Amino acid sequence: MDIKKITVIGGGIMGSGIAQVIATSGINVIVEDAFKEALDKSKKTISESLGKFVKSGKVSENDSATILSRIRFSSDLKEAVSDSDVIIEAVPEIPDLKIKIFKDIEKFASPNAILATNTSNIRISEISASMNDPGRLVGMHFFNPPVLMKLVEVIKGEKTHEKNFEAIYELVKKIGKVPIRVLKDTAGFVVNRISAPESLFFCMLLQEGIDSPAAIDTFAKSQALPMGPYELMDYVGIDTVVHSLEYYSKTLSPDYGKCTYYNSMMKDNKLGLKTGEGFYRWENRKAVIPQAQPSDKVELMDILCLEVNEAVKLIEDGVTSPDDIETGVKLGMNRPFGPISVASGLTNSEIKEKLENISKKFKISVFEPARSIKEGKLKEVLSGKVERKESKVKEVKPAETGAKPEGLIAIIRENRVARLEIRNGKNNLLNAGVLNELESAIDSLWNDKEIYVIVIAGSGEIFSAGAELTQFIPGGIDFVEYSRKGERLFRRLSEIPKITIAEMKGYVLGGGFELSLNCDIRIATPETVIGFPEVTIGLLPGWSGTQRLPKLIGMSRATHLILSGERFDGTTAYNIGIVSKLFTKGEIKERTMEFAKDLSEKVSPIAAALSKRLINKGSEMSMDNGLEMEAISMGLLYTTDDFKEGISAFVQKRKPDYKFK
Repeated sequence: MDIKKITVIGGGIMGSGIAQVIATSGINVIVEDAFKEALDKSKKTISESLGKFVKSGKVSENDSATILSRIRFSSDLKEAVSDSDVIIEAVPEIPDLKIKIFKDIEKFASPNAILATNTSNIRISEISASMNDPGRLVGMHFFNPPVLMKLVEVIKGEKTHEKNFEAIYELVKKIGKVPIRVLKDTAGFVVNRISAPESLFFCMLLQEGIDSPAAIDTFAKSQALPMGPYELMDYVGIDTVVHSLEYYSKTLSPDYGKCTYYNSMMKDNKLGLKTGEGFYRWENRKAVIPQAQPSDKVELMDILCLEVNEAVKLIEDGVTSPDDIETGVKLGMNRPFGPISVASGLTNSEIKEKLENISKKFKISVFEPARSIKEGKLKEVLSGKVERKESKVKEVKPAETGAKPEGLIAIIRENRVARLEIRNGKNNLLNAGVLNELESAIDSLWNDKEIYVIVIAGSGEIFSAGAELTQFIPGGIDFVEYSRKGERLFRRLSEIPKITIAEMKGYVLGGGFELSLNCDIRIATPETVIGFPEVTIGLLPGWSGTQRLPKLIGMSRATHLILSGERFDGTTAYNIGIVSKLFTKGEIKERTMEFAKDLSEKVSPIAAALSKRLINKGSEMSMDNGLEMEAISMGLLYTTDDFKEGISAFVQKRKPDYKFK
C-alpha cells in the first residue's frame, strides 16, 4: 500500500510523538484534536522535541524545518481524515471514548483507509465491536516516548483484515520502528501483559507488609535495573496502574482485583510524578527516595519467573512467538534481555518451584505455573512447539510470525576469503547470540575447501567494545560455563585449518580484544583503542586473555596491561608486537581484504594449517617434541598435491594454484 498521508487523532504526548515520528520518515501527517489548547500544546511539544534533536546534532536545522512542514494541525475531524490513507487514534485509555471516535471516523474516512488504535491494554475487538466494518481496525501500540522507543506492537483483532494487519506491520518498519506481531487479541498484548503479574506482585508485597518501597527499589537497582518498580509506577502514574489492573481483573483474572493498595493512593491523589507525590516526593522530575538497605525479602528470580510464566502463557495461547516476546520486552522495557533468554538459562523444575511458592504465599492463582511448566515442557515452548486446546502440537514458524531474527554474524565470501562481520549494534558487543552464530560460522567454514583465509571484523566503525555485561546469567557455575564457552570458541580460531586475521578498528576492548588475540594475524589502525578494562569493573579477562596476552608479549607487559586496565592505541600495539600491520582508518577494510586475498593466492592452505598448529602447540611442549612434530608435518606435506604444485610453480616462475589437497 502506498501511504502518502496519515492522520493522528489526539494531540497529547503520544499523539504528538507519533506525528513527529511519521513526519521524520517523510510522510505527511495531520494532528487532529477537538481542543485548540491541545493542538497549540502539540505544536510546542513537537517543536521543542525537534529542537533537542538539533541541539544534539542528530537533526539539522533544515531537516527540522522540513519535518515541521509535513505536519498540519486541525480541529475538524471530517477535514482531517477525509483523504488520509491511515488514521491512528491516540486518545486516553478510555474504552467508550475510543469506541465513539471510531464511529465518527467511519462516517468521514475513505472506505479504503486503514484505521489503527494506539491502545496499550484494551482489546482491539472490544474497540471495533461497534464499527460497521470491524476488520478495518488494527492495533498499533507505540511506547512512550514514541520518538525514542523503537518498539511498536502490531495487534490483530478477532476480525481484523489480514491485508490491513500486514500494511500496518510494513508501515511500522517504514517509519523506522521495530514491529512485533500480536496474532491473537488479548488484554495488555505482549509487553504490558508480561509485566501485569509484576504489578500485582509488588502490590501484594506492600499489602502484606513484607517490606518498604524504598528497600525494594534499592534492591532492584542493586540488580542493575535503571528504576525500581515503585519509582517506575510513580513515573508512569498510579492511576494508570490502577486502571490497568482493573481492566485485567475483568478480562484476564479476578486476581488482579485483589490489589487495593494503589487504589487508596489514587483516592489521596498520590499519583506520582504528575501530582508531585506518590510512593515518593518528586522534585525536578526526579524521585526523592529515602535511603534504605536493599530488601532481603524479595529475590530477582521471583520477578523473572513471573515474567517467564506469563511469556509461556502467551506462547501457549498463540498470541505471539518466542522471538517477538524477547524483542518486545527488550525494546519495550529497555532491558538487555527478555524472558526467553532467562528461561533458557533455568530449568523447568526451578521455575515451577518458585512459582508454586509465590502463588501459595499470596494465594494468587495468576502466579501459578503455566500448563507447559506444570507438565515439564518449558523447553518445547521456547523452541516454538506449543500445545493448544484445538490441536495437540503446532510449531510456530518464522514465516507465520515474522520472527526470523537478523543475523549477528554475517559471512561475506570473496573468492577464497571469508569475512565474518559482527553486527550487534554500534559497539558490536559480544553476547550469547553472537557467540552461537560465530560458532555456527566456524563450523560451516571448518571443512570448506574453497576458503583459505578468514577475516574477523566488526560492522561500522568498531571491531567490538567487549562483552555485553548485562546479559542474564543465573549463577556462578553458569558464569564459569559461559567463560569456558568463550575460551573454547575463540581457541577454535587458532585451531581452524585456515589463516585467521583480526581487523581491529575503533574499540577493541575486553572480549573483543580476546577474540582478536586468538586470530593468527592482527591488523589495526593507529587510532584503534585496545585494552582489558575488566579489573576496573570487578571482573577479569575471562575468555583466554590472561593466558593469551602473556604468551604473545611477555609476562611483564601483559601483567601491567591486565592489572591496570590501561588502554593503548594501535601504534603502541604494533610496537609491542600485538599487531603486525597498521593501515589508516579509511583504508583498513580494503587493505585487510587485499592482504587476505593475497595470502589466499600465494600461501599453501595445508602448509599454513600445519604451520599455525606447530606454532601454537610449540609453546605448550618441549623443544624435542616440537621438533619431532615439525618433522612429521614435513613428511605429511611431501605427500600432498599442493606441495607438488608449489614446487612446480616455483621452478616455472608462475603463481601457484593450490587446491587444498
